Amino acid sequence: MASGSEVVQANRAPDSPEGLRPAVLDGPFDVPELLHLDEALSAAEQNGGGLHFSVYVGPLHDPVRGAAETLHDRLSDPDSSVLIAVSPEQRRVEVVTGKLAQEKIPDRSAALVVFSMEAAFGAGQLAGGIMTGLRMLAETAQNA
Repeated sequence: MASGSEVVQANRAPDSPEGLRPAVLDGPFDVPELLHLDEALSAAEQNGGGLHFSVYVGPLHDPVRGAAETLHDRLSDPDSSVLIAVSPEQRRVEVVTGKLAQEKIPDRSAALVVFSMEAAFGAGQLAGGIMTGLRMLAETAQNA
């Protein structure tokens, strides 16, 4: 899961000057995309009406919605949290909101965000779609 403050595990990599390679670099994002995603998460936290935002990118077991809800429940403050869970291999995206978060981001608004994200994903813009989703969710929460 990614959030505003992420801990990165380091693995041995012979091509790195220090002999270390953060495990996150083995994922679907390059370094500039990771930096932009971090900025988007920080902006969502600052502008999201007091809600907490997290992103998970990876496989989600079936049922996908249940897997996303389980991840959401593990967050430190699930009631005030919003999770964007994306499984590129399964071509699925879920937005899960906690009890307090749902008051600011109703299901209908979350569904529109998912639609916008899917359009970006369809154009091959995984990071861009997630950043768009974070921005839209934060704006919705802020204007609630």
